[in-house]
Amino acid sequence: MLIVSGKLYLRPGTAEKFLASSVEAMELARHTSGCLDFVVAADPIESDRVNVYEEWESENALLAFRGEGPDSEMQSSILRASVSRHVVTSTGPA
Repeated sequence: MLIVSGKLYLRPGTAEKFLASSVEAMELARHTSGCLDFVVAADPIESDRVNVYEEWESENALLAFRGEGPDSEMQSSILRASVSRHVVTSTGPA
């Protein structure tokens, strides 16, 4: 399993539009083979921060969905990002 998680910092005034644009990507991802979870959400403390969390069955599933990544308009909203991939070798109840 692969987890992608992190945070994006957006240009002032772009968070609402960025999040609205992310809904389509979330819906597409969640209906894609190999996607276990996918969410882009506003941070409750920092108004310019968006949190991302994705779970994928494999790297291949992630890459097949991701394609070219976010469109140029969404990309231009991002000032900086700290997003990492985590390879999970075992899981169990928390």
